[in-house]
Amino acid sequence: MKLFQPVHNLDLAMFQWCMARRRRHLLTNIGRAISKTADGWVYALFVFAYAAIDWPHGAHYLKYFLSAFVIERLIYFVLKNGFKRHRPADAIDDFSSFIVPSDKFSFPSGHTSAAFLFVVFVGYLFPALMPLLLCWAVLVAMSRIFLGVHFPTDTVVGAVLGSSVGIVVLNYGAFL
Repeated sequence: MKLFQPVHNLDLAMFQWCMARRRRHLLTNIGRAISKTADGWVYALFVFAYAAIDWPHGAHYLKYFLSAFVIERLIYFVLKNGFKRHRPADAIDDFSSFIVPSDKFSFPSGHTSAAFLFVVFVGYLFPALMPLLLCWAVLVAMSRIFLGVHFPTDTVVGAVLGSSVGIVVLNYGAFL
């Protein structure tokens, strides 16, 4: 799509800048560890534990979070399969990512989207944790770039998607 070519060119330049700075083995291991903190089991553990500890309010919160997660995943899958943007390893000659991605396409970043959705919900419950949570979510987004599985705009759109769905569900979830 020619319309997105300037964005893609900028993305390639930013991606290559990042790759030029992350060739150290230690950074790869740190990136892997950060990325793993955004795997789905972490969210499930927190949400179900909170629901059990703070019953019945926690059950209400669980309903909102699960609704938001389903909405976010639906939008994510539509975007992912609609745009079908190749991952950096498939789009750039002689480049290999540092982890094996779970699916074929890169746009948007599902790890980043889920992390920012989680930040909105946990930050709502525990506002004092919001700065720490935001730092964590940004590190997740950066790790996905530095591991070579996403372009920068994949993570930016993932952050916007997760945050937006979280905010909308928290504000209008009574209609679900």
